[in-house]
Parts: sequence; C-alpha cells; structure tokens
Amino acid sequence: MSYFVELVDQRLITLITPARRAWLQSPRTLLLGFVGLHLLFLFALLPTILTGRVLGDLPLYRVWAEQALTTNVWQGIDVEWVYPIGALVPIVLADVAGPLLYQLLWFLMTLALNALAVGVLTGWGRNRAGYKAAWFWLAISLVLSPVGLLRLEGLSAPLVIMGLVLLARRPVIASALLTIATWIKVWPAAVMLAVVAASRRRVSVVLTGAAVSTAIAGAVWAAGGIRFLTGFVTMQSDRALQLEAPVTTPWVWLAAIGHHGTTIYQNHAIATREVTGPGTTFAASAMTPLMFLVMAAIFVLLVVALRRSRDHAQLVLMGALALVSTFVVLNKVGSPQYMLWIAPVVAVGVAHDWARWRVPAYLMLVIGALTTLIFPVFYLPLVHGDAGALLLLTLRNALLVVLLGWSVLALWHTARVGSTASVSVRRHADARGLATN
Repeated sequence: MSYFVELVDQRLITLITPARRAWLQSPRTLLLGFVGLHLLFLFALLPTILTGRVLGDLPLYRVWAEQALTTNVWQGIDVEWVYPIGALVPIVLADVAGPLLYQLLWFLMTLALNALAVGVLTGWGRNRAGYKAAWFWLAISLVLSPVGLLRLEGLSAPLVIMGLVLLARRPVIASALLTIATWIKVWPAAVMLAVVAASRRRVSVVLTGAAVSTAIAGAVWAAGGIRFLTGFVTMQSDRALQLEAPVTTPWVWLAAIGHHGTTIYQNHAIATREVTGPGTTFAASAMTPLMFLVMAAIFVLLVVALRRSRDHAQLVLMGALALVSTFVVLNKVGSPQYMLWIAPVVAVGVAHDWARWRVPAYLMLVIGALTTLIFPVFYLPLVHGDAGALLLLTLRNALLVVLLGWSVLALWHTARVGSTASVSVRRHADARGLATN
C-alpha cells in the first residue's frame, strides 16, 4: 500500500507545480470548477428535464410525492415506509412545482447543498486547507454522479460534510445538521456515534440531537403516524443478501459458475437484485448482529484512544470512517450510493490533515470509479454472471475491506501510542511539499 501511495504522491508532485497549486487554491478557480461541473450535470440531465421524465430512484420518489399531494397518502405517516420520515421533506419538496419539473427541482436541491458544503469546507474561500477537500468532493461527485444526482444520498452527504466541519465551533448547528441527515437516510447515525464517543462537544451534540429528534417525532405523532416512525428499521431487517454487498461476493461467483441452487433474482417488491444459495439465509441473519458487534468494538476503541490523543477532531473523523465503513462492508444490503456514505467523511478528513488522509482519499476515488463501472455501466452483465463485471465487483469490495482495515488500524495505533504518529507523518509530508498550507 505505501509503495502505491508514494508513487501517486510523486506523480502529483510532478503534475501539481507550486504555480498550479496556487491556481487551484484560488476562489475564482474553485468557483469555475464548481459551476462547470454542475453545468455538465445539467447538460446531461437536460433531455430528461425537458421531457418531464425522471431517472434513477426519482420515479419512485415522484410516485410517493404525488400520492402525498394528490391523494393525501403520506409515506411513513399513513403507511409503513422503507426510509426515515425526514426523507419525505425533500421527496415532496421536489414536486411542489408539479411532476414535470421534478427532475429539475431535485437537481437544484442537490446543487444548493453541494454549494453550501464546498463553501463550509473552504470557509467561504478563506481557509486554504479546505481547497484540496473541496476539489476532492467535486471529483467524487463527478465519479459517483449516477447515484449522487438521483438518490437521497446526494442530499444527505453534503449535510454530513457541513456537520463535521462545523462541529468544533458550531456544535448545535452541526448536531442539528447531522440529526436531520440521519432522519433522511439512517447512515449518518454512525457519524453521530463517533461524535458522541470522541468529541469534546458531545453534550451539546446529544442534547441538540435529542431535541431535533423529539420535534420530528412530535410532528409525526401530531400527523397520526407515530406507529410507523421506526418502520424503516423493521422493513430492512427481513431483506436477503443483495447482489453488490461485499458479503455476497462468494455467492455471486457461485451463481456465475452455475452452482446448483445459487441464483441471482429480482426482488420486485423493493426493486433490487438479491442472491440465494447454500448458507445465504444464515449469512443474511448473521450480518446485522455482526455489524453492530464490530461497531460496538470500534466505539470502545474510540473511547480508549480518546485518552491518548490530543487531536479530538482527527479522532472523530477516524472513528466516523471506521464506523461508516463497517456499516457498508458488513451490511447484507449493498448499493452504489453507499459510497456516498464514506466519501463525506474522507472529504472532511482531507481538509483536516491531507498527509494522514491521502490513503483513504486515493482509495475512495478508485472505489468510486469502480462503483460507477459496476452500476450503471456493467450492471446487466453482472446480473448475468459476466466474469469481467464480477472482477470489477470483487476488486471494489476488496478495496472497501482494505479501507475499513486501514481505519481500524489507525484507531488501534492511536489507542496504543497516541497522536504523535500523525505529527511525524505531517512533518514528512510537509518536507515533500504535499501537505496543505
């Protein structure tokens, strides 16, 4: 791993000269990059917008919004729902101008939140250390655009970025953002867990999170839907192994080689591909307890590391990366948008300490590229057992395991020897011209 990191670093030193680095750290250049990228997105979506159609998961979102606004059937209030109740807000908001403009309004919401995330990362142009993180976020947004522009993660991920950046100086706002993100898609709960374990602002975070959650629960109770408030948990518990989940990879290979009794099938109820075969039922039932067991162990490791590390922000970010990666790697459900669970934490890590976070940054860019090749490019060949598509999936899932291992080892090292190692790494990078000024 270190050999490849050094190789990439050497290439970057050659490519990004001091003059080019100064150009990239210009507010005007970053603004042009942001506007150019989102104009590219708009151009790609323009045929869909002009014809009043929607892509990705948005057709289902639009159906839910239309049911709410025209027939008064609200998901999560009148019926059980697969998402936390907060997801209803952006889903319905995108339909306020009518179903024909749904794709456009969803894009505008994504653009606005991305703009806020980039602004907060860079201190609205004043924090030079945030420019590298902002460019990383733009790059990963491009690489994962097929899911980032068309699913709820495109909205929750920028909220997590803002929450993590604002944690030290605006803990109440940060906690509110992270709590709202959790009520849109549940994965930011792993980030909140890291904050509770390692942040000096944990009391403010817990109290604010409790207040926001109580307000949301109160609104749902007033609307008559309190019995469905936690329905998204029970609806997920009965799912089988999903095609793209790391744990499913051995059975995907068995299905590809024609192993008797192992098949890839369409679950029409939730519109996803799942895998069945010898041992899949046991694996599906065991993964959730195993995932929570590992997350509990990481939480304990964070508490131990807290006694030795003086860099609380670094510890929160490392813990968040380990917990969110566990959420992805040990999940029986696996979807391409899950990479947008990990990327926001890495983006804020890059802003905090490039030298320490360059490994997960490089890994995340490769993982993102492989994910987009798997879905949507080679998804149908994968379903039909194509060897090339299977190799892409296997490599992507292996790199996710590497990322999880790297984050846990970094936490373990901090728990044993404290934060002095990060200081030496930063000095080494500064000497080679890699660390952000």
